[in-house]
Order: sequence, then C-alpha cells, then structure tokens
Amino acid sequence: MEYEFDLTNVDEHYLYRQIKSALFGIAVGDALGVPVEFNSRDTLKLNPVTDMHGYGTYNQPKGTWSDDSSLTFCLAEALCEPYDLTNIAQKSFNWFNEGYWSARGEVFDIGRATLQAMRKFSQGIRADECGGESEYDNGNGSLMRILPLIFYSQQESEVDRYELAMDVSCITHRHSRSIIACYYYLEFARHLLEGYSDKFAIYDRLQFDIKELLLLAYKDEDLRPFERLFNQNIWEISESEIQSTGYVVHTLEASIWCLLTTDSYQEAVLKAVNLGDDSDTTAAVTGGLAGILYGFENIPENWVNELARRDDIDNLAKRFTLQMIKHNNV
Repeated sequence: MEYEFDLTNVDEHYLYRQIKSALFGIAVGDALGVPVEFNSRDTLKLNPVTDMHGYGTYNQPKGTWSDDSSLTFCLAEALCEPYDLTNIAQKSFNWFNEGYWSARGEVFDIGRATLQAMRKFSQGIRADECGGESEYDNGNGSLMRILPLIFYSQQESEVDRYELAMDVSCITHRHSRSIIACYYYLEFARHLLEGYSDKFAIYDRLQFDIKELLLLAYKDEDLRPFERLFNQNIWEISESEIQSTGYVVHTLEASIWCLLTTDSYQEAVLKAVNLGDDSDTTAAVTGGLAGILYGFENIPENWVNELARRDDIDNLAKRFTLQMIKHNNV
C-alpha cells in the first residue's frame, strides 16, 4: 500500500526525508560492507572498497544488507504501531525465525548475543530481560539497530530518552556499556535531526550534556570505556588507533571518527568499510548518521538503485513517518 504526501506540508515532507535518509543511510552502508566483513584492514588497503559489490564473505548478490539493517527495519516496523517493547522483540524474533525483513528471505548473519536473546524470547522470557548483562555481552548488536528510536523519542525529556534507549537495547544487550553507547548515538542523531549541521559542535556539546546525565546513574568507572569520546577530540586520533571490531565501544568510536574526518556520505561509509573487520556494522552505524547529516539526495543514486528491497524500504519510511506525525502531535 502506498501513502501519498501533501508536499506543501513542510513538516511532513521534512520528517519523511529525514527518516528516508536514515534508513537508506544504514542499508547502503551495510550492503557496502557485507562482501568484505572480516577482511583485515591491511587486506583492504591493498584492494579498497570503492563501489557496491556482491558475493565475497557471504556469497550474497550486490546490494544485499545484513542483520544490521534487518533489525533496524524491524524496530521501525514495530514503531509504526503503538510503542510496545514486546512487539519490538517479536518483530526481531520474526526476522530470526522466518526471515522477516531480511534482504532476500534468509538470515545469513547473526551475532552471538542477539542469537541468545532471541532464544530466550522464544522461551517466554520478558523482552527487557532477554539481553546479556555481563561485561562480555557488549557486542554492537543493539547499537546497530537503535537509530529509528530517535524519531519516536526526540520530543521526550532527557531522562525519558535515556530510559527508552535502555529498554530497547536490553532486548539483546543489557550491560551499561551497550546502553550508554546507544544513548550517545541517539543523542548525536537527535542534534542532527534538529538542524545542527556543525558535527563538531554536536560532538563538543555531547561531552558535557551526556556525561552530566550519566553520572547520575553510573560511576566514573562505568564511563571510562568512553574516555576518548567524552574527553578527547576523536577526529585527531590516527586511523591506527581506531578499532573496528564487533565491540560496541569500537563501533561507536569508529562511526563518530568516520563522520568527523570526512565531508560526504560516500566518503564516510567507504572509510568505515575500509577499516575492515566488522565492516558492515561499522558502515551501517556510520551511514545512519551520515544519511541524516547529508540527506538522501547525497547518497549515490547507483548504490540506492542496487539495494535489495529499496521500494519496501521507502514504503516503510512513509508508513513510519505517518505514525511519527501522529505520535508527535498527541
């Protein structure tokens, strides 16, 4: 079903463009990284990714996105309905169990923590108790899917935005480190959505705003893994000091670093992919912010056209927009 927009309504049109930019920004970055996931940085320096390719690591056709985008779309789909954490978890389980919102009808990649959480959910465990909560349960599985939540929460209070980020992260990742990473990422996106185009000013602002709230809930030692984001200019750090593993802090740092050291969507996501290792997730997380910052029109058209289910993604963006208009007008 298609949804028509009255483009004379600036608010509706602007929100739709933001949502579309975010969703396609994630999926395109993801699809660029899928064929080279787990390739080392040294390997990619010899043969860098410069365009959309297929096959490689998972032997998937060009334009195929992975669990990063699938679970992002599951969250957006759930938010097209009244907010319900169990429904969000159910949509994610439907992806895991039957390929719902997969690129081509199959699940070919899933993280350990997400797999364990889906199994717990299938056993009847509450959605907000399914995620692992040990220090070793800090993969990037909640960070990679969290971005649609900001369209729902951006008009909420600071505390409510944090609590929503915590609840949605806890479906798969309950440790404080994953929750803090999700909250930081969403707050960066919120400032972009509110029209702040100076990404360095946003970075500086978050060093004060976020720490103030988090120190009410956590000890200094809990924030120590985020030392470089909270107390340094991360864009001044050399590439050799930026890691791109599946560890949530590495993914968050790498995505912010890629955003701040480049000047276009294309440059940002290619830089993320060519960091290697967890290339699809690094590029998806980077691509979400870069999509919002530079806009859908600045995502290379040929990459969008090669993307699996691009019409379905656009339709989701329209339906999600309509629900967010309804939600924000209540």
